[in-house]
Amino acid sequence: MTSSLYDQDYNHWIQDTIQQLRRRNFERVDWDNLIEELETMGKNDKRALISLLTRLLEHLLKLAYWEAEKPRTANHWASEIVNFRAQIQTRLEDSPSLRPQLPAFYEKAYPTAVKSVSQLFTLPSDAQISLNQALDDDWFPPH
Repeated sequence: MTSSLYDQDYNHWIQDTIQQLRRRNFERVDWDNLIEELETMGKNDKRALISLLTRLLEHLLKLAYWEAEKPRTANHWASEIVNFRAQIQTRLEDSPSLRPQLPAFYEKAYPTAVKSVSQLFTLPSDAQISLNQALDDDWFPPH
């Protein structure tokens, strides 16, 4: 019954699973779907951090190198940078074990950010934003 509940009403399945776990009714827990959901949650946290880091890097690159748009949008980009840093920090506070993986996330996010902003303007060949700069709340490219 619980396996079909998973397919019929996901929210109800979650509530039922929580109730079964709280009551220690382990024999009534839909273990296969529960394990799958837990694995997915871990992947989603990683994907979310990579996405936030990509967006942060895009905005830092714009602020650092998109001269034509700086006068109009620099303050907005700076505001977004603060927002993305805060969201990343919140996720890392919730899951500190992800912090050591940040360099690997950066290696995935940076090329995507470069490709994205390169559709808008030409980046200089020496364009670079380090992971430390990106995550440093006090660091902003000059604008």
